Amino acid sequence: MAKLTTDELIEAFKELTLIELSEFVKQFEETFEVTAAAPVAVAAAGAPAGGGDAGAAEEEQTEFDVVLESIGDKKIQVIKEVRALTSLGLKEAKDLVDSAPKAVLEGVDKDAADKAKEALEGAGATVSVK
Repeated sequence: MAKLTTDELIEAFKELTLIELSEFVKQFEETFEVTAAAPVAVAAAGAPAGGGDAGAAEEEQTEFDVVLESIGDKKIQVIKEVRALTSLGLKEAKDLVDSAPKAVLEGVDKDAADKAKEALEGAGATVSVK
């Protein structure tokens, strides 16, 4: 087999669908017993050039971060909600609230993010889900 240049490999990746590219990365990791963080970044960067797959990838976001933007005037209620949503103790929850804007939950599903947002906003905080 002839050795492919980097440009030829990039052109070949542009021809693949996201699913095919994901399968390639898994096989690459298994074959070379590595974590292919850099090739995943290259694959993601090459996806928009491939066509309409970029929009589909954005719609399929499965993990969300709940970020406390500001605490409002009911700090104690916000601290109680942060403690209820996390396994933090009183001091840790207070420190998190005092350091707003700060992520309260990271990598949670859509339902959990929505429930956390409602609970924190009910306590008077300003919250965003990313």
